[in-house]
Amino acid sequence: MCGIAGILNLSHGETPGRNALEKMIQAIRHRGPDGYGYLFESGVGLAHARLSIIDLEGGDQPIHNENGTVQVVFNGEIFNFLELRNLLQGLGHRFYTRSDTEVIVHLYEEYGDDFVNHLIGQFVIALWDRPARRLLLVRDRAGIRPLFYTVAAGRLYFASEIKSLFTQPEVSRRLNPSALGEVFTFWAPLGAHSMFEDIHALRPGHKMVIEQGKMRISRYWDWEFPVDGIPDNRSIDDWAEALRGHMVDAVRLRLRSDVPVGAYLSGGLDSSVIASLIKNYTDVPLRTFSIGFEDPEFDETAFQRELVRYLGTDHSHVTCKTGAISQLFPRVIWHAESTILRTAPAPLMLLSRHVRDSGYKVVLTGEGADEVFGGYDIFKEAKIRRFCHRFPDSRLRPLILKRLYPYLKYNPAAGGAFGRQFFQQGMEYIDQPYFAHVPRWSTTRRSWRFFSAEMKETLRGREGYDSIQHMLPPETMRWEALNQDQYIENHTLLSGYLLSSQGDRMAMANSIEGRFPFLDHRVMEFAANIPVRYKIRGLNEKYILKKAMAGLIPEHIRQRSKQPYRAPDSQSFFHQGEPVAYVKELLGEEALRKAGYFDPAAVGKLLHKAASGKAIGFSDNMSFVGILSTMLLDKMFIQGYSADAFE
Repeated sequence: MCGIAGILNLSHGETPGRNALEKMIQAIRHRGPDGYGYLFESGVGLAHARLSIIDLEGGDQPIHNENGTVQVVFNGEIFNFLELRNLLQGLGHRFYTRSDTEVIVHLYEEYGDDFVNHLIGQFVIALWDRPARRLLLVRDRAGIRPLFYTVAAGRLYFASEIKSLFTQPEVSRRLNPSALGEVFTFWAPLGAHSMFEDIHALRPGHKMVIEQGKMRISRYWDWEFPVDGIPDNRSIDDWAEALRGHMVDAVRLRLRSDVPVGAYLSGGLDSSVIASLIKNYTDVPLRTFSIGFEDPEFDETAFQRELVRYLGTDHSHVTCKTGAISQLFPRVIWHAESTILRTAPAPLMLLSRHVRDSGYKVVLTGEGADEVFGGYDIFKEAKIRRFCHRFPDSRLRPLILKRLYPYLKYNPAAGGAFGRQFFQQGMEYIDQPYFAHVPRWSTTRRSWRFFSAEMKETLRGREGYDSIQHMLPPETMRWEALNQDQYIENHTLLSGYLLSSQGDRMAMANSIEGRFPFLDHRVMEFAANIPVRYKIRGLNEKYILKKAMAGLIPEHIRQRSKQPYRAPDSQSFFHQGEPVAYVKELLGEEALRKAGYFDPAAVGKLLHKAASGKAIGFSDNMSFVGILSTMLLDKMFIQGYSADAFE
């Protein structure tokens, strides 16, 4: 895994200065501390920070073809590079490294822009075609690796992280009100939005071509589902066996490395699947890592230990102690470059540091399984709410509601009239493809009440869900309801938050590469065609995945209900009823008024509520963390303070 950066002059051939590119790549040296490489040509400059994982002695980037006319810098991994290398050598191409990167330049020579269709991997690619004076930027299908760009002073700037772009004085620094409103609704900026004005994200599954000063962006892949249902001509046993085969292959490919590879072990189903497949289907020594909490409400250490005993792994564990989250949080926001609504990324940064200290650079994780196989409560909620709409007088309703959230201390479904009201929320959207998500979005949007009058005015008219409607394919309404739910989850929470703030950024903060077998595009495409009744059977989530893993993990773990990974939120920032110093400063009236995003009086009441331990609901906790992370974002990226200033 690595970091990349580049500058392209859009209207003239002046070569970008070395100093500018060095500043850009040094800003993201945590992504690649093992070496740096540069390309300077008329009108273009490329830079690369390397994390050595494959071809440790060679493979320095930029990588080029036989005559140097095609140059590439690359962040990520091409997991099927050995097969592609054999194919290309058979076609007469000559290789000068053992790196996976080199297959890219030769594939481009053979297939042009369609080369990306041959890749199995997670990547961001910047390819310079010298004869055509043409720059090609490509982002992987699921959005595992990030890429941002902006145009300023007649130049295109692009990089793996936004802080790299901000090293250039031509690039302005302003928070994006639209993106802020989106995070306080959908949990992440939508589409190409970033948290900053005029800074754009290249969306997952997209490529950008820049030639003759013009940019053209197109989609090359999307997660599509069958229209009008799936033919019922295959048994569940056949589906389970085929799924296991796909997962074994996805795991095997992601173990390719010239350095040791480990795996995260959370205690839940998804990470257990990955660890078990490594143990049972490969000869790679199984090294696992886990995070636990002092607070038993969030701790899964007992389940982790059970799996360690069952699988016989070489395991190490780190405990997130009281105070650690508040200490880490400013650095979390520095790396996330986004407002976030949960503190969950902070312990993962602690875990990736432990992995690095243990001498590892690569870990496999279970991210993506819930989106791909229907694991989230939101999918089961929607199933119940659709049932309630069809059968409003059913006596089964109270019994069904109580089964949903056994892990929550404050259960929204167990409160009688409150629970009924919760599940009736958003019924006016029953015919919309985003029906499942309306309760979550409505709960999150309550945070808008903390916006300043100026922010509310700026966001006026953006309260609806038109932005979601516009990102959906025309055939969405012909998909089954669960497939609609999965698509929207994938294009909002997964790529915008889980793979970014909680995934790539927290791992790369400590120069750790995360690999995600469940997000192999072949697994995703296969899962899209599994009948929905095999994904959620009754209220048994990820049923087909559990079926595929029978006999490979402890039965208790296999049948365990989904418990989402969570961490203590607002309570993490107070000691004996007093906020930690930077919280007191940033959420004080003067700082809030100066920044202009939030209403100081409303935030003051929330701060008092949290200090007294009364901010126990989802809405209060999301609001508190979201406001604090926004103020940190402003302090560091708009005002220019370092994360070290908060230590």
